[in-house]
Amino acid sequence: MLGRRIKLFKLFGFEVQIDLSWVIIAVLVAWSLAVGFFPFRYQYLSVQTYWIMGVGGAIGFFLSVIFHEIFHSLVARKFGIPMKGITLFIFGGVSEMGEEPPNAKAEFLMAMVGPLSSIAIALACYGIHILGIRGGWPISIDGVILYLAYINSLLAAFNLLPAFPLDGGRMLRAVLWAFKKNLRWATRIASGIGSGFAMLLMLLGVFQFFFTGNLIGGIWSFLIGIFLQGAARMSYRQILIRKGLEGEQVRRFMKADPVTVPPSISLRQLVEEYIYKYHFKMFPVVESSDKLIGCITTKQLEGVPRDEWGLKTVRELALQCSPENTIEPQADAIQALSLMARTGSGRLIVIEGNRMVGVITLKDMLKFLSLKLELER
Repeated sequence: MLGRRIKLFKLFGFEVQIDLSWVIIAVLVAWSLAVGFFPFRYQYLSVQTYWIMGVGGAIGFFLSVIFHEIFHSLVARKFGIPMKGITLFIFGGVSEMGEEPPNAKAEFLMAMVGPLSSIAIALACYGIHILGIRGGWPISIDGVILYLAYINSLLAAFNLLPAFPLDGGRMLRAVLWAFKKNLRWATRIASGIGSGFAMLLMLLGVFQFFFTGNLIGGIWSFLIGIFLQGAARMSYRQILIRKGLEGEQVRRFMKADPVTVPPSISLRQLVEEYIYKYHFKMFPVVESSDKLIGCITTKQLEGVPRDEWGLKTVRELALQCSPENTIEPQADAIQALSLMARTGSGRLIVIEGNRMVGVITLKDMLKFLSLKLELER
């Protein structure tokens, strides 16, 4: 769902990042406020004032989204759920959990606090707006504050819809989970409702685009519907994967006799005898007795001129293996899967001390998962 990210700052120990897609929505929000919303509500102001209000409104909106997600993360941390951070992206923001909530109560409270935080911001902004009217504040300031009260009310109402993975959908899943004590069943029902709501949004977008002349509103309704449908389906798949691999150790999936590279061969031999033959992007570099020297990847070769491949050895280029590409055999398979997802790698080296005992691949885990789900359907 998310692509390249830029780190902004840390808040309460949570790393706040922006996805590059956020730039698109930031520009669109500022533009729509500057040329549409504020000129419609407040006439006879200068173009420069409208743009200052538009930029201020956009900044306030995204600070509101961060505030909303921070409260999700604080409640999640209280229940011991590891949080990877908060990322702003094209459709708003997301708190990235390392695992599912431990119980229905945690899920419900974590979901509920998001809309409540948005309602709190809306009420606070509306109160400041009233003070601004009494104090004779400039329209350029008071108008932005009133907009933030409005947009946070809208954000709270939208998130309370019972469409998974919106907060209302998560609250619905928590109720279903508590009722039947089955997270997989509850997620399937909530995801189905979320997909149905997403379809309605897409149909609304088509109607707005072709029959009401609201082109921008129609496009956004359609895009948000597509996103919600994809997110609902992805959430259910994640549950299937977690339940399928839960409790399985890495040693069950690892290959104990993987392809390894000796440190003494040239880079040309590495390319011709290993990379072109086995089609892997990363190889463990191993000496006798399975002693792990390091790792070498195709990305490292990119910095070496082709005419030097025959002159340099693997030992010269190999880097020490790190927690980003290694895992222990007794680790949970879910941990391996999360590490692969975070690093974008399909292979991890399985180590005990300084010895390599095998390699685990995403392909092998998914084969097992496919068979297990087919047999237990």
